[in-house]
Amino acid sequence: MPNILIVDDERPIVEAIAYNLKKEGYNTYTAGDAGECVAAARHQTPDLVVLDIMLPSGSGLDICRQLRYEHGPIPILFLTARAAESDRLKGFEVGADDYVVKPFSMRELVARIRALLRRNANQVSSTTVQAAVAPEQPKAPENIEIGNISVDKNRREVLKDGEKIELTKKEFDLLTALMGNPGHVFDRQSLLNRVWGEDCYVDERTVDVHIRWLREKIETVPASPEKLLTVRGVGYKFA
Repeated sequence: MPNILIVDDERPIVEAIAYNLKKEGYNTYTAGDAGECVAAARHQTPDLVVLDIMLPSGSGLDICRQLRYEHGPIPILFLTARAAESDRLKGFEVGADDYVVKPFSMRELVARIRALLRRNANQVSSTTVQAAVAPEQPKAPENIEIGNISVDKNRREVLKDGEKIELTKKEFDLLTALMGNPGHVFDRQSLLNRVWGEDCYVDERTVDVHIRWLREKIETVPASPEKLLTVRGVGYKFA
């Protein structure tokens, strides 16, 4: 069963979450501060992290960045007492997959954890099946080129004016969804379904955050985009 790392300095919360996850059959281990979290993740890489944003020895935002750097795309679910949209967006900006505000329903938390694990397992399974079907025959390159931006889906590379630009997995998937359908207007929910998965509990505003990041990387003047366009009241399209 998946190993879940629970990080919170409030011991009753940690124990309650661990108890309910164990009832669901998950393995759990815990940490009470930033140092313990990083050490625990290094000792045994978790399949998912439940992470409190406000810790006595460091910010959960900084820990999220470090976990992303050291362990890649493991699902991270933030716990926080802050309900403001700006606080949620900060979490998504550093790589959080989901966000639960205290006080929370334990049933909802477990459901969100289950959905994140299922989505992550489906992504891994899909990659494994594709590799098993034709292990010695690499996929033919799938290239998209519009203006000065070109995408190689097979290599997962994006070039701007012939120079490689670095994108996160979600940024790459979002860009290919839009560039693969130039002129088509996607609403936020459609983009969430395509990039994050239909069973994902992610705020629609995380799409706005990723669009802003993409504009900073591919637009000549990000504040006046010419490629990634907003269709007011609907969503986004690639010109």
